[in-house]
Amino acid sequence: MKIHYFQRYHQGEDVATANTMLLLSRLYQYSPDKFYLFLQSICAPNAMWDFNPGLSFNLQENAPKSRLDAVIVQQSFKVAVETKLSDWFHADQIQNHLEVFGEERYKVLMTLAPVHMATGKMKAVARAIAAHQEENGYELPIIHVNITFEDLATTYRNVLDYRDYEMLDILEDYLDYCYHDGLIVGANSWKFMRMQLAGATFDFNMKEGVYYDGAKRGFRPHDYLGLYKNKSVRAVGKIVAMIVADASNPNDVKYTVEKGDLTNERQTKIALAIKDAKQYGYDLRKEPQRYFFVDTFYETDFQKETRYPPRGSRIFDLTEVFGTQNIPAAPSLAALLRKKTWK
Repeated sequence: MKIHYFQRYHQGEDVATANTMLLLSRLYQYSPDKFYLFLQSICAPNAMWDFNPGLSFNLQENAPKSRLDAVIVQQSFKVAVETKLSDWFHADQIQNHLEVFGEERYKVLMTLAPVHMATGKMKAVARAIAAHQEENGYELPIIHVNITFEDLATTYRNVLDYRDYEMLDILEDYLDYCYHDGLIVGANSWKFMRMQLAGATFDFNMKEGVYYDGAKRGFRPHDYLGLYKNKSVRAVGKIVAMIVADASNPNDVKYTVEKGDLTNERQTKIALAIKDAKQYGYDLRKEPQRYFFVDTFYETDFQKETRYPPRGSRIFDLTEVFGTQNIPAAPSLAALLRKKTWK
């Protein structure tokens, strides 16, 4: 069973803030240098910040007239975080939040939401900051960073490399959490390929054009599915249907259609998958399974350069793999992947 780092049992701004601060604190514990690189990348790419030991991540920080969702603070800087589940920021609340700043040299207000702040609200926040700046005569201007959960995750990913296995796992779970709770909108599934490990079941998957996984596991929306075996993605197909089947009662299988249609052929293939899995010691009736149906799995050879096998599934942004926004049809995609490698 996959371990989740981020809670999914409750929703709301407090949970979104707590999970995001956990993500950032794990990066700081892992590598302060990479954390500071991340922080500079989103807050002040051209500034030379002074970083010292003793960084704190504080939830529910009180200002004189309001309460911040979170604060990241060190002697030389303070990042005040206000989280919303939509573009529901108000200038008067922001004005009150600015009172949290004091003697630190660098002051950052981070407004975090699934979507970017509307232009009118950005201007209102800018006016509130300018008025507060003039009133207090700060040496350096307050920096306002309006960022989405997706932007934050992308910047986080950019400071990691392929050897940061634990951090990549944590980031992937954070992304799954964000998609689960609707914190990332406009999923752009058309450009993503999910790689799944398919050793023992590979031949069955290829023949029947179906792959299965526990329905409780979160995943990022993706249009393409790649099957990994022997240090390479050996097949790729475009997903045409996703169906969850609860077969705990063989005489009354419950189906939930998430994409495509529930046809007689697909019901038959689900029954075949349950039967085939038994020979490998898998009982697909113990818990609901999500079945991914593709048009066809096309053979390919998208090889992994590095020595160690992947520890689980992985998402590839195909626009980054190929350097283009134009993703070809699955047969051509399979041919092009043969010319590429990954780490």
